[in-house]
Amino acid sequence: MLIDFKNIPLTVLPNFKGGEKQMESNMFVDPLNRIMYSRLVPGASIGEHIHDTSSEMIFILSGEGQAITDGAAEKCTPGTCHYCPKGSTHTLINNGSEDLVFFAVVPQQ
Repeated sequence: MLIDFKNIPLTVLPNFKGGEKQMESNMFVDPLNRIMYSRLVPGASIGEHIHDTSSEMIFILSGEGQAITDGAAEKCTPGTCHYCPKGSTHTLINNGSEDLVFFAVVPQQ
């Protein structure tokens, strides 16, 4: 199955999960997964939240940022993959000077 994010409407999520500014995302959702092509502008963030029912994988496509998982900070750069295991808390912050563009997968279990 091919997912063409260019043909999925853009969703703008202000202060997503309590974060700063907004997240823009083209989202494919079915009963098994939420698959997102997303963007955070400089200074934007996804608020800290817990993954109590599933994990999340975030693959950085461009820009730079920081993920904080269970209190541990990690630098995110193009080609790296941030993983938040089930039961952990995390946040993603664009602390760079350009848009942070990423691909994320959240299993729906």
